[in-house]
Amino acid sequence: MVVCGDDGLAHRLAAELRGVYREQVTLVVPPSGRRVRQPVVGRARAASAALLDMVNAAVNRSGNGDQGGADRELEATEPTEDVLADAGVERATALALVYDDDETNIRAALTARRLNPRLRLVLRLYNRRLGQHIEELLDQSAALATRDGSGSGPDGGPDAGSGAWSGSGSTTVLSDADTAAPALAATALVGTSKIVDTDGILLRAVERHPPAPGEVADPGLCTLALLSATSNDPAGTDGSEDSGEQGPQLLPDAAAVEAATGRGTVVLEQVSYSGPPLPAGRAGVPAFGELFSRRLRWSLAGLAACVVALAVALMVVTGDHPLHATYVTLLDLFSINEPAHNDDVGRQILQLLSGFVGLLLLPVLLAAVLEALGTFRTASSLRKPPRGLGGHVVLLGLGKIGTRVLTRLREMDIPVVCVEADPEARGMATARRLRVPVVLGDVTQEGVLEAAKIHRAHSLLALTSVDTTNLEAVLYARSVRSRLRVVLRLYDDDFATAVYRTLRAAHPRALTRSRSVTHLAAPSFAGAMMGRQILGAIPVERRVLLFAAVEVAGHPQLEGKTVGEAFRAGAWRVLALEVADGASGGGRAGSGGPVGSSGSVGSRLVWELPDTYVLRGVDRVVLAATRRGLAELLGRRARHGSGV
Repeated sequence: MVVCGDDGLAHRLAAELRGVYREQVTLVVPPSGRRVRQPVVGRARAASAALLDMVNAAVNRSGNGDQGGADRELEATEPTEDVLADAGVERATALALVYDDDETNIRAALTARRLNPRLRLVLRLYNRRLGQHIEELLDQSAALATRDGSGSGPDGGPDAGSGAWSGSGSTTVLSDADTAAPALAATALVGTSKIVDTDGILLRAVERHPPAPGEVADPGLCTLALLSATSNDPAGTDGSEDSGEQGPQLLPDAAAVEAATGRGTVVLEQVSYSGPPLPAGRAGVPAFGELFSRRLRWSLAGLAACVVALAVALMVVTGDHPLHATYVTLLDLFSINEPAHNDDVGRQILQLLSGFVGLLLLPVLLAAVLEALGTFRTASSLRKPPRGLGGHVVLLGLGKIGTRVLTRLREMDIPVVCVEADPEARGMATARRLRVPVVLGDVTQEGVLEAAKIHRAHSLLALTSVDTTNLEAVLYARSVRSRLRVVLRLYDDDFATAVYRTLRAAHPRALTRSRSVTHLAAPSFAGAMMGRQILGAIPVERRVLLFAAVEVAGHPQLEGKTVGEAFRAGAWRVLALEVADGASGGGRAGSGGPVGSSGSVGSRLVWELPDTYVLRGVDRVVLAATRRGLAELLGRRARHGSGV
């Protein structure tokens, strides 16, 4: 395996392949080496410096973290053709390009495909639409080269001795932002859904609180995980793989679920076909309800009620038909009717009242026109947090991760206030389109968090690219509101663990979460390098549960076994089976395309499989798995003794 990158994701991915999947890895990184942390400045200098000292000590005690996970490490400024050849791409099974720049990854992928058409490529791209086109282009190039016989490596192909090697020349495009955004958004809110949405398949897992005494919890489609024994106060546990029996349990069996009284659960609640995403609304065009203020809407409603009342009164006094009475009332309202000189007193009084209401209508209509014009004029400008706002989420940073999290929160109709220092940040256009209030300013400066109404916020998501800025913002927010729910995006997982433990000790009654984007994204990238379709991942406290589409053929743990026999608690569980439309058994609709994709013409997914169904070699299944469980299931049966 070859991994090329310029940030923590490359090191984390190399460690994942080496430690979990036991693969031989070559890591290509820039000569600059490790990332230098930014100095701590601003209002929380002393507190941040003290906490960073403790954190650095904890990190130093734990070693070098993810950076020691490769068998061989090369230093290169860019992944040129010579660098890729030196890394052994021509003999490699898979190559991961996880540079932060999309153009660098695309250029290197085109070069690598030319060097080795059978190479399995995994690309990190933020632009999802471009990623789809690049994936199709590289797959088509590999298919043509293989057909012409020009893509054979040593002994007929890369890793020829690997009996489980499949999907030669395949390309997978992933985004760390898309992988981490659902986890970060769900962490900020209690009981929110954790959604995996890819290739037209929508899986929603919901975190549920422990049932009350005497109640029976709804298991949903299946129970994916048991939360920590202290899930009602998650600040009391690490929730990691080292938490022991009190920590979270992934993919428990029925006996463990029944015995786990008083523990929260993560349940697979809904599965459906989502289809292609709907096109986004036109930027700068506000919704109809935003054209007029609430006070103006009430004024218009009051005038409409007066008109209805006058029409009813006229119908009672004169005995006219309701439609004719309404018509005459409107004529009187706009002062275009004949004066009621010769009519009775009741008719004359109603005409005067109608004229008076018409006078009141003129300024209201003028105000409506001015408000509508003002709304359209400011539709492209940033909104300010409205007065009286409360119970919202304060989001710091509108970079790649922050933009994806913002979109996810707005899809769940969660009120958000963003804070961003750069007016040209990537997510500013998204904030304008979604009509989200934005506070421009450095979060380390006085008054910025106050302008975002932090004292009335429900939670704080610190997602800037600088760890110390996130840490400083959280420390200051806690000084304003001690029980504020906070989620930090921290680069290194050891650093995130140390921060979490220290903040938990300092604020035992407040909910704190620290998340490393590389820790959340690396399992999906590693699974894709092993040649399987990773649909997505969901976090369970500080652990990760993966969803993958797997061919049954070649896996003795699955082939020839029933669904019940194939289930291994804590490792993997079969969730669904792909079948052809109209088929009664488990016949495959076709091979090659991911489950649920448009490439699988005439296929569908069968959920809630009976435990007695026997899995056949031609079947393709969707399963949930832990990292180590997936590594065991996808482990290659034969390996080279040396080389890449």
